[in-house]
Amino acid sequence: ARLAVTREQVLAYRRRVTALDERLPMGGASLRQVAWAGLADSVPRAALLCLHARVEDVRPDTWEHESLVQLWGPRFSVYVVAAVDRAVFTLGRTSDLAERRALGQDLADRLEKFLQGRRLPVAEAARGIGVGHPSALRYAAPTGRLVVRWDGARQPLLWMVSQPEMGVTEARLELARRYLHAMGPGTVEGFGAWAGVKSRTAAATLEALRPELTPVDTPVGEAWVLAADEATLRQPAGEPAPVRLLPSGDTFFLLQGADRELLVPEPDRRKQLWPSRVWPGAILIDGDVVGVWRRAQHVLNAHPWTRLSARQRQAVEAEATALPLPGVDRDIVIHWANA
Repeated sequence: ARLAVTREQVLAYRRRVTALDERLPMGGASLRQVAWAGLADSVPRAALLCLHARVEDVRPDTWEHESLVQLWGPRFSVYVVAAVDRAVFTLGRTSDLAERRALGQDLADRLEKFLQGRRLPVAEAARGIGVGHPSALRYAAPTGRLVVRWDGARQPLLWMVSQPEMGVTEARLELARRYLHAMGPGTVEGFGAWAGVKSRTAAATLEALRPELTPVDTPVGEAWVLAADEATLRQPAGEPAPVRLLPSGDTFFLLQGADRELLVPEPDRRKQLWPSRVWPGAILIDGDVVGVWRRAQHVLNAHPWTRLSARQRQAVEAEATALPLPGVDRDIVIHWANA
């Protein structure tokens, strides 16, 4: 029998497991919990704002906490993850193609020999081993031996670390569990798109997890959830946070296909949240996406889809002024678009 769930149940579940309803106390355990599925950092400091939406007392340098590390993760994007989870987000994306695996290992070996413990800009490291384009070094990321530091302004620094002890199969299964826990109920297509793996690989991975899964019927189709999370999915929705400003690529809306329809039913609004170019951030009010926002230095442009009350606008403004933005030495100014 498949478990039938409503849109409200799915969204409440995703908010609950990713700590969007109530911020967690600052600490390594909390940071790992909110980074359970990784924090996309492809837009400067997006991962920092993901943390701020979920953890108390986040500062501009919290993304550099000793418990966290940056790497090239799903879809070869820059991610912030818990350092102890490095294997999951690297080895878990190992290609099934022998030539691709061999290329990654060869690049990692050459980098390790050239760097000799140094940290160098990616372009310099690429030149040092005779690679024409720095982006080609990303093919070595699934070895788990590369980490980076990218502040959003300059090219990343790259250095080598020890080979993770986790096996590839174990890492891939755990990567799928992370997806299903944070973004479930999920599908083969959703996992493949999120992780950046081939559809055949995604299907085989979820099939191997079948004993751990519960089948679910959602308003947009059949899906799966971890059996360990079924009780949480069944729970009544808790009290959502009044406002959260989620950055571009936040886990809550890092979705594809029908999952986007579940989060934002209106087609014209989906086009605004997921445009073909750089995504905006999402305005979350009382647990639902009600608009988008973008920022340029100290100016934040808010585009709500409906008319907000004075209380809601004040809450958005308070949240905006609390953003721990590095390099911004002026008060945040909010420009409201007409709803």
